[in-house]
Amino acid sequence: GSRMHGDPAPDVCPGEPPELRRRNSLLLSSPQTFTAWCNSHLRKAGTQIENIEEDFRDGLKLMLLLEVISGERLAKPERGKMRVHKISNVNKALNFIASKGVKLVSIGAEEIVDGNAKMTLGMIWTIILRFAIQDISVEETSAKEGLLLWCQRKTAPYKNVNIQNFHISWKDGLGFCALIHRHRPELIDYAKLRKDDPMTNLNTAFDVAEKYLDIPKMLDAEDIVGTARPDEKAIMTYVSSFYHAFSGAQKAETAANRICKVLAVNQENEQLMEDYEKLASDLLEWIRRTIPWLENRMPENTMQAMQQKLEDFRDYRRLHKPPKVQEKCQLEINFNTLQTKLRLSNRPAFMPSEGKMVSDINNAWGGLEGAEKGYEEWLLNEIRRLERLDHLAEKFRQKAAIHEAWTEGKEEMLQRRDYETASLSEIKALLKKHEAFESDLAAHQDRVEQIAAIAQELNELDYYDSPSVNARCQRICDQWDALGALSQKRSEALQRTEKLLETIDQLYLEFAKRAAPFNNWMEGAMEDLQDSFIVHTIEEIQGLSTAHEQFKATLPEADKERQAILGIHNEIAKIVQTYHVNMAGSNPYTTINPQEVNAKWDKVRQLVPLRDQSLIEEHARQQNNERLRRQFANQANVIGPWIQTKMEEIGRISIEMHGTLEDQLTHLRQYEKSIINYKPKIDQLEGDHQLIQAALIFDNKHTNYTMEHIRVGWEQLLTTIARTINEIENQILTRDAKGISQEQLNEFRASFNHFDRDHSGTLGAEEFKACLISLGFDIGNDAQSPLFLFKLPSGNGNEQNLPPPCDLSGENEFSRIMSVVDPNRMGVVTFQGFIDFMSRETADTDTADQVMASFKILAGDKNYILADELRRELPPDQAEYCIARMAPYSGPDGVPGALDYMSFSTALYGESDL
Repeated sequence: GSRMHGDPAPDVCPGEPPELRRRNSLLLSSPQTFTAWCNSHLRKAGTQIENIEEDFRDGLKLMLLLEVISGERLAKPERGKMRVHKISNVNKALNFIASKGVKLVSIGAEEIVDGNAKMTLGMIWTIILRFAIQDISVEETSAKEGLLLWCQRKTAPYKNVNIQNFHISWKDGLGFCALIHRHRPELIDYAKLRKDDPMTNLNTAFDVAEKYLDIPKMLDAEDIVGTARPDEKAIMTYVSSFYHAFSGAQKAETAANRICKVLAVNQENEQLMEDYEKLASDLLEWIRRTIPWLENRMPENTMQAMQQKLEDFRDYRRLHKPPKVQEKCQLEINFNTLQTKLRLSNRPAFMPSEGKMVSDINNAWGGLEGAEKGYEEWLLNEIRRLERLDHLAEKFRQKAAIHEAWTEGKEEMLQRRDYETASLSEIKALLKKHEAFESDLAAHQDRVEQIAAIAQELNELDYYDSPSVNARCQRICDQWDALGALSQKRSEALQRTEKLLETIDQLYLEFAKRAAPFNNWMEGAMEDLQDSFIVHTIEEIQGLSTAHEQFKATLPEADKERQAILGIHNEIAKIVQTYHVNMAGSNPYTTINPQEVNAKWDKVRQLVPLRDQSLIEEHARQQNNERLRRQFANQANVIGPWIQTKMEEIGRISIEMHGTLEDQLTHLRQYEKSIINYKPKIDQLEGDHQLIQAALIFDNKHTNYTMEHIRVGWEQLLTTIARTINEIENQILTRDAKGISQEQLNEFRASFNHFDRDHSGTLGAEEFKACLISLGFDIGNDAQSPLFLFKLPSGNGNEQNLPPPCDLSGENEFSRIMSVVDPNRMGVVTFQGFIDFMSRETADTDTADQVMASFKILAGDKNYILADELRRELPPDQAEYCIARMAPYSGPDGVPGALDYMSFSTALYGESDL
């Protein structure tokens, strides 16, 4: 737009820029125009001005001009002539201009009052801009641009006119002529005008305007032609007068235009109303038809049918509804446009037919969308439901099929009576198997519950084939209950059978446990009752009898045990009979049966009296044996001591040496006689002993003497008496041969008896050594100790030396003596040996040399002898003894048959072997 607010009065400040100075200088060239413009208005108030610079100084005409132009009353002017009154009036004018929104830059009341031409012209230009130009409005433009546009519009039909500005575009004058011709074609013959004659054109226009249009002549034709760029403000001021002059004509045109416009608006509005009504009717009808389709919620049974519905709905959303949305939108736009147009043209608002209001359409559309929203939701829910149903139905069929496959044959299996013929171990196996089945059954409970739950869900979701699902589900549930009942029944039957078989098994075991020891006892009893016995005493047989009686006393108890064992068997039989148990096999714990028990028991009963008889018979035999023992013992107990006594008496006779050796011999011979006379008693005892042996009696507690003892004692007694008699006889021989006196013999006996501490009739080595020492032998332990020599008086009073001492130790000497007195190495020295040793050198005993000398005499002084010579000189047995023992003579002077009497003689004395 123009600078109607900001295109101020020219600034006449001393320091203004050159451009502004240039423009202001132009203003100075348009006082004529401004004066003419001011007078065109002031004349309406019955006045005018002559000099623009002077006539506005007091502010009164200035205030009047503003009142005329604005049609408003200003404040009351000051009527005084003083400068202050003028300034006050000018300020009132300036304040009014400012009140109309015009910024007055550098225009002060003092300068106007003082007659400042620049300031005055600047102020007038500001007034022209505000009141003549600013309010011009053409189409969308106003003020300067509005005025320019108005000129362009009005001169548009004129080919040779081209208004582009308010200076050079008007130089040829055709613009002014065109404006007048356009509004008042009768005033100017426009066709005669020429572009190359500006002066004529300009003056024509100015004259016609002044004469016919009441527009004073404000411009000078020569100034315009003669200026390269005519004054813009002068031309704008003059052209604005044309605008205002023709505004009346404009108003008429506008009035015609307005009527046309109103009619056009009315026609358009009526068309819009008709369109709205038709569109609304069509749309409402479409909504009315569509809603029932959307509200039809009858479900389909198949996914396919529902998906078709969804497809139809999607077509509706994609194809059918979008144009309707467009129609509704268009309807609302049309309605709003119509109402706006009506409002703008001050028409009453459009009221559509009943039920076709926008709100009705909106409500109907809301209903449609509600139905549609619900419909899509329902469709999707239905599809989801059918999908869920299809899934559930498939799941139901699958689970039902699996379950039915699992249950197949289960009822038949549960009704089997295989347990009736099973053993306990088989029953236990069947129970384990059944437990496993029950676990399996329990595990399948979930599936049955799932099947039932799925069926329930299918019912709740209104599955079209629910009846067949329910029937199948019912069959499965009924069968499941039947399986549960059958399983329970089988479990109970198995447990019952197991209990029965366990009871029988326990009874079998108890039978076995009791029958085995009882059977062993019976077998032991039979063995014992038939056992042959060997007894040697009456106590033993009594012991056996007592044991047998004790055994018999246990029989009632044993019979009770037998009855109890048979009772166990009867109990088994009773259970078998009562509960109809099919017994598979016999007692697994034993091979013993009641028949065997009874058979053995009967055998024991038969053997008891037989044993009684055997024991009675044996008892009688043992009594007889006891009588034999006592009979033998009575005699043996007399004979044994008698033999002992006799032995002791004989010993005493030989030791005590009462009387001479001849007296002792006589006494001994009497003993010998009495002993021989005792022989019949021994023989009688032998007879009794034979009876004992025949009775096989091996011991006898009534006596310590056995027949062997008696025999040995008797033989010892006979030997002892004979040996004692022989000893006495030998002593007599020794005494006589060696001339030992009775006193010496008694002394030897006394010494011997003294050292025979144990009265055994012999001396041990130590006893003999002590005896020798007591008799004067020096048998010390010192080496080289010489034997003490003592003389032993001979029987004839001659004293003779003992064997000469040896240069040996005492121990060696004693060993030598022992070898002489104990040649048989018995370790003991007899009294005879002792006497021989003590009297070795005392008697005139034969030696080997003496015997050899005697044989030499018989041999006729030869060194050998012949058998005939021996037979001639010696008794026959002795001659034969010598011949048998003599070795053949081997000397150089020997003859056939010669015998060596020298070696024989040596041998006789033990100096060489015979």
